[in-house]
Amino acid sequence: MNNKRLANVFGRISGILQGPSRQQIETEYLNRSLSIHDLERRQREIDAGKFSSF
Repeated sequence: MNNKRLANVFGRISGILQGPSRQQIETEYLNRSLSIHDLERRQREIDAGKFSSF
């Protein structure tokens, strides 16, 4: 296996073990909003630190 391919494999394994990033979690949370009002509320929650522990 060449170094580039090996690095790619380790990168994928690392990504699986680490789980989703904070940005991915926030984006998924916003994408599940049901209306513009729900979206705005969720944005305020994120701004207030809803996912700050991630």
